[in-house]
Amino acid sequence: MTEQEANLLHQQKYYLAQINIALMKAPLDNPIMAEFADALDKINGVAEASPGFVWRLKTSSGNATDIRAYPEPKILANISVWRSVEQLKVYVYKSLHSDFFVRRRKWFEKYQGEHFAMWWIRSEHLPTIEEGKAKLEYLTLHGDSPECFTFAKPYPPPTKD
Repeated sequence: MTEQEANLLHQQKYYLAQINIALMKAPLDNPIMAEFADALDKINGVAEASPGFVWRLKTSSGNATDIRAYPEPKILANISVWRSVEQLKVYVYKSLHSDFFVRRRKWFEKYQGEHFAMWWIRSEHLPTIEEGKAKLEYLTLHGDSPECFTFAKPYPPPTKD
């Protein structure tokens, strides 16, 4: 973590973590996936420049497509941290990201199960793939709760330590 990332993480007591997973129709280097793959750097740049953005999981490639969270190699996982639900929602639905989000069926199969979850983290904590997977599983078993939730029923950050 860079010093700038560390400083950002300590400006609030809690931040919002999110994980989303998607099942690609083909490997990332397949021509079917070209438009999506070619746009990754631009979409990630939009995220990083968005109000409320704090951090995102990435490898030296600059994105998270190299990370294999599941045995199925066509599942992509993305984790990021935001200052608020509202700011994440603006990025997802009102930025360049939304242009790709509405066309996601062009590149991704409909995922059977929970594919998106949000949860509150202490500001000094960076979420892991394992933590994100556990939140998706929890959401599948229990639905929206203060433990983890979706845009349909967001919960506020904890008020007690």
